[in-house]
Amino acid sequence: MSELFSAGGEARPLAARLAPRELDEFVGQRALLGPGKLLRRLVESGRFASALFFGPPGCGKTALARHIAGRAGADVVELNAVTAGVADIRKAVEQAKYSSASLGRRTLLLVDEIHHFNRSQQDALLPSVERGDVLLIGMTTENPGFYVNAALRSRVTAFEFAPIPEEELAKLLDRAVADADRGVASLKVVLTPEAKAHLVRQAGGDARRLLNALEIAALTTAPDTNGERRVTLDVAEESIQKRQIRYDKRSDDHYDHISAFIKSMRGSDPDAAVYWMAKMLEAGEDPRFIARRILICAAEDVGNADFRALLIAEAAFRAAEVLGMPEARIPLSQAALYVACAPKSNAAYLAVDAALGEVRTGPAREVPLHLRDASMDAEERGHGKGYKYAHDFPGHWVRQEYMPQPKRFYEPTDQGDEKRLAERLRTLRP
Repeated sequence: MSELFSAGGEARPLAARLAPRELDEFVGQRALLGPGKLLRRLVESGRFASALFFGPPGCGKTALARHIAGRAGADVVELNAVTAGVADIRKAVEQAKYSSASLGRRTLLLVDEIHHFNRSQQDALLPSVERGDVLLIGMTTENPGFYVNAALRSRVTAFEFAPIPEEELAKLLDRAVADADRGVASLKVVLTPEAKAHLVRQAGGDARRLLNALEIAALTTAPDTNGERRVTLDVAEESIQKRQIRYDKRSDDHYDHISAFIKSMRGSDPDAAVYWMAKMLEAGEDPRFIARRILICAAEDVGNADFRALLIAEAAFRAAEVLGMPEARIPLSQAALYVACAPKSNAAYLAVDAALGEVRTGPAREVPLHLRDASMDAEERGHGKGYKYAHDFPGHWVRQEYMPQPKRFYEPTDQGDEKRLAERLRTLRP
């Protein structure tokens, strides 16, 4: 069992052993580290400035920070924002000042999970970062716009790391299996195509998760008569288990996913709409939040092209309130799919916004006397005098003034039910 802790003669986990040693070993971050890209130029020039690295887990933020530290020729101090306090920050800053003044050495301060620092902890870093006493690299899985105060953000450059694409993860997996020095080649691992595809897919763009799963699969699979450890789909499924959904209700994920959901319904793609909805529900999103967005989309993007969409969305909202999860997923799915498939018109949305604009900036209009309430002042003030009751006329319609200085706001489209409204209005409007 000692091999469980020392595969390939190394006590460190596989993900740590395979940490990139050169920039060309980094996978999936070509937008940042490809030839000629800003971050690569900064690293290679040795003129790296304070920065924030943010992005999902396992995409190379910490690995790159440590790679920069190894090249910097500077004193390196590592802090984890979960456990560090203001005293730890001040101690690091004072040491950095001493190293700079007495030894002529710069200090590189690596702060992992920097989003956990509160305002006072972040403020404690400001003067030293601004003066250059320390070179700061903060790493976080969260968008700095939500968690890092503006004063600190203005003194650093933020770089966003992306989840690693599946084709890059597949290459990393092959490298780990074949590498005799740092990988698991000594264990003679043989991955079936199904197992490899499953590990890559379930890793969800996280290289660390992928390599941890490979290591578990390799170490827990007994060698066959040829000394090979054959990792099948069943073994792969057990090794990586349920995918961790990257979705934080307090951050960009929340807004990005609901935006994708609404835009998929608006774009009449029911499959995409139900996928984004399912992902949010699986991650624990409040079903009422989703139901409210279906209501908005039904009114804004379907409108009178299909008047049933709003009724179905409203029914789904009420059902979600009464049922709760997991049953609420069913009426929510029904409503989202209906809205996605329905003909689209934003004419009602455009009409009310145009009317609001006219109210705010157009000429002031008073209610004509014949339209005013006649229940009290009909005789004394002439309210209601001359009003024509539409139902007394052929077709239940009569031409009369309903707004001084008439202006058109509603322009129905030829989509769905709204086409019928457009045809009727063409006969009524002057």
